[in-house]
Amino acid sequence: MERISSAPATAPKFLCDRSRKLYSLYRSRAVFSVIRQPIRVFQSRSKRRFRSSFLIRGQSCVNNRGERRSADASGSDMETKEVSSFGHPIFEPILEEGIFRFDCSIADRAAAFPSLSFMDAQKREIPFPSSRMPEYVPSFEQTSGQQTVVIYLPEGSNFYGTGEVSGPLERTGRRIFTWNSDAWGYGSGTTSLYQSHPWVLALLPDGRALGILADTTRRCEVDLREKCKIRFAASGSYPIISFGPYESPTQVLACLSRAIGTVFMPPKWSLGYHQCRWSYDSDKRVLEIAQTFRHKGVPCDVIWMDIDYMDGFRCFTFDKERFPSQKCLFRDLHAQGFNAIWMLDPGIKCEPGYFVYDSGSQNDVWVLKETQEPYVGDVWPGPCVFPDYTRQETRQWWAKLVRDFMENGVDGIWNDMNEPAVFRVVTKTMPESNIHRGDPELGGYQNHSYYHNVYGMLMARSTYEGMKMYSGERRPFVLTRAGFIGSQRYAATWTGDNLANWEHLHMSISMVLQLSLSGQPLSGPDIGGFAGNASPKLFGRWMGIGSMFPFSRGHTETRTVDHEPWSFGEECEEVCRLALLRRYRLIPHLYTLFYKAHTQGSPVLSPTFFADPQDPLLRSVENSFLMGPILICTSTVPEKGSDEIDFVMPKGIWSRFDFDDSHPDLPILYLQGGSIVPIGPAIQHVREAKQSDELSLMIALDESGQAEGVLFEDDGDGYGFIHGNYLLTHYIAKVQSSSISLKVLKSEGLRQRPKRPLNVQILLGGGAKIQARGFDGEEITFPMPSKARISELVAEGEKQFKKLIEKAKCIPDIDYEVTEKGADIISRTPIKMEFGEWTIQIVPWIGGRIISMNHIPSGFQWLQSAIEFGGYEEYSGTDYRSAGCSEEYSIIRKSTQEDGEVSLLMEGDIGGGLRLKRQVMIPRGDPAVFHISSSIIARSVGAGSGGFSRLVRLRVHPTFALLQTSEVYISFTSIDGKKREIWPESGEIFLDGSLRPDGEWRLVDVCAGVALVNQFNVHEVERCMIHWGPGTVNMELWSEERPVSKLSPLSVSHQYKVISLS
Repeated sequence: MERISSAPATAPKFLCDRSRKLYSLYRSRAVFSVIRQPIRVFQSRSKRRFRSSFLIRGQSCVNNRGERRSADASGSDMETKEVSSFGHPIFEPILEEGIFRFDCSIADRAAAFPSLSFMDAQKREIPFPSSRMPEYVPSFEQTSGQQTVVIYLPEGSNFYGTGEVSGPLERTGRRIFTWNSDAWGYGSGTTSLYQSHPWVLALLPDGRALGILADTTRRCEVDLREKCKIRFAASGSYPIISFGPYESPTQVLACLSRAIGTVFMPPKWSLGYHQCRWSYDSDKRVLEIAQTFRHKGVPCDVIWMDIDYMDGFRCFTFDKERFPSQKCLFRDLHAQGFNAIWMLDPGIKCEPGYFVYDSGSQNDVWVLKETQEPYVGDVWPGPCVFPDYTRQETRQWWAKLVRDFMENGVDGIWNDMNEPAVFRVVTKTMPESNIHRGDPELGGYQNHSYYHNVYGMLMARSTYEGMKMYSGERRPFVLTRAGFIGSQRYAATWTGDNLANWEHLHMSISMVLQLSLSGQPLSGPDIGGFAGNASPKLFGRWMGIGSMFPFSRGHTETRTVDHEPWSFGEECEEVCRLALLRRYRLIPHLYTLFYKAHTQGSPVLSPTFFADPQDPLLRSVENSFLMGPILICTSTVPEKGSDEIDFVMPKGIWSRFDFDDSHPDLPILYLQGGSIVPIGPAIQHVREAKQSDELSLMIALDESGQAEGVLFEDDGDGYGFIHGNYLLTHYIAKVQSSSISLKVLKSEGLRQRPKRPLNVQILLGGGAKIQARGFDGEEITFPMPSKARISELVAEGEKQFKKLIEKAKCIPDIDYEVTEKGADIISRTPIKMEFGEWTIQIVPWIGGRIISMNHIPSGFQWLQSAIEFGGYEEYSGTDYRSAGCSEEYSIIRKSTQEDGEVSLLMEGDIGGGLRLKRQVMIPRGDPAVFHISSSIIARSVGAGSGGFSRLVRLRVHPTFALLQTSEVYISFTSIDGKKREIWPESGEIFLDGSLRPDGEWRLVDVCAGVALVNQFNVHEVERCMIHWGPGTVNMELWSEERPVSKLSPLSVSHQYKVISLS
């Protein structure tokens, strides 16, 4: 290596202004250098190439041949700068050892916008003195305003992170787009959800970890479809920040958190269980729910108020009839140990006389159209305007509204619909051409495409600051649906409008873990599923898992059955009670983990592979996860309990434990050898705990007979801990000779240790344990049993575990639907057809509806559906939802692979002697095709009608989900021979006569690189209709309209397949 330790006194003329400042800074620190060193670049998975590069830290002034590169420094306007370049980037170390910033060129560095992900944006701009070189260097290409970055990693690397994403934990083979989207009912293949995290955590073959951040707020493609290759693509110039490689993924996350900020310290009550629904429609109903929790002994700390508490959906108002005295409600809830959280949306009703609208208009706070007029879009209240949170004046205005709102007895605030979501537009959000007059440090005056992904985060920030403004003695609790990497500084989050099914239960584990791996440790799903009705077993199993998530809330949408823990029968209620009592006993441990997350950036939950990053068998495990040193193993399949699953376990000592509550529908808990975790009493709410309560320490010794653990304690709220008013106790246990000793290794903080009893529990394996009691702060010594006695105790522990499992009352394995409150429960199970390239799910009892069209090779779920509506429907008339879409269908015949094809034949009675007959088939000869053949047939048409029925029309109505709305269109060649493209802005279009597709049309997704092809018999189809909805499109086939007889049915036959555009 050659180092040149001095630099010319004046900066070279070709440097832009920002680079000149950097040059001066480098020179003053005497660290400006030219380095010649081999840089590792992976060009493919099989070939490794070493390239000698001359690099000036911060500037790429010397290329590989030693020639100076020039740069045009004249155009420093960030908004208009165009760059066209490619190759290996310039780079410099920033923040701390092992973190590097890469830019495509000097000009691209100058053109990059401020960081909105970093806690302190200036730190991204300041070099860190280091002699370390980056181990993995990205290649850049900048053409026509689009920057593409590629990083190759060695064979055997695995990918994680990418923020709030559906699908599997391990992300190889997946591609997502960071574009905050209202994604109701998303599937495993949905590419854009509510939050954006352009971040990848890579686990290398040797167990080391590397983090890569594309620091851009714009729509960004994160492409991991090729093994060992990371690809980012977004408009404009943006830097890539690499973290590591470090020895463990925990180190990477800690470094990431020091850059983007750690999670806010949550108030302790927020770690209890939360109960919500859309909506508890009156204060009487809220109090009824609260009283039922206490009466049934099911722990709970928080009840939530969805949007219906408002007066006509107007934010910062209350419905005076249903919530006449919110302060009395607050008092009554607090008296029973409950906190109350209330929703606030960004859409402000456009209504003169409404105080929020009038105040906002007077202060000029709204997002503008290109014409400089306030943008108006429809949301729940109707026409709405939207605060421009990119401006400090607007954030202060909103914060003051929040401050005043808190006077009503508000404990926490829920920011929803803040992608921002807009109704009745295809994109489901505001136009990208809208104008934000942002603060200079955020990026200044920009259109919405720049600020879209941070709109929700800035709203959450404003809400957080308003809550702090109200009371500096209480910690804010904000929940936000939309967010960006860095949102954890202000708010918790949840995984959005999920579905009440087993796929979403399983997926919730990976989703919470991905958020944790992307810097957001405080998250959880809607337990039981938001959309649709959970079954008892699904709800109970989900509660068992959800009670172990950092944020634990049950929630469901309107028009569903009750989803409280007691709503699904005695067996489910008992499982929910046991699950939540577990959670509350673990809150001392969970609260300690959040203190470490807040102060150190460590994860609260992590994937099982964190226990041994070198073990390749752990890298795709999705049915277990870690809460610190506790391993939580669960079953997410209905046919097997947790006791029937063969879990992949990390190496080493893992001791099973419980609270005499083992149950097939609850997770199995293990504690890692060498660990001590604090356990609290079984309580009904957090404030019920007292300092004098007995503290338990659960201990699993390692191979050397030692264990250590930590307990953090403070007031549970407020900021005294920042000023030293806390107690952080480090405990240590050791086996010495034939005895065990437990003592305090050290303590931190000014808080006095309470006088309390201490219960020490040593896990021996198999669920067996020995116990001793004393007082906290004193050394406790007790004898260690002999090996023979330990064997006996382990055997007894195994018997006790089996006894608990055998006597447990398992939750009934039924699926059901209820249309009216109090209606009978009917057993319902969707029929699953899986063969070739397709997995299809059908619900015969509601119109023979197809609710899932999952294309296995692409991983795309094409239908937007719930059990009760959406998906693939068929009607018997021109009118929308005419007979055929809601009747119960009978199964006539079902064929499996052994029969030569996978098919299902159904019939539904649509009245008047008519039946709608439908055959769904995946043929063995062409498993890439999914075929549907439907007919309206006359079974018993009266003679008085001449054997002919009423006028009918067969109308095929599929609702397809759009993964991206910006580059999706329908293409076809019409009967007149012309090639046509129909784009979303066209709204609704009818295609008749020669304008109809000539037997084939395609739903093309340019971003995803695939198309859904629909082929049909053009002689059976009289009309085609296209309707673009918010995030959906209908591609309808209509037969002619006429009467039918036994000899003249109406038929439409068609099929689907997916093709690649490449």
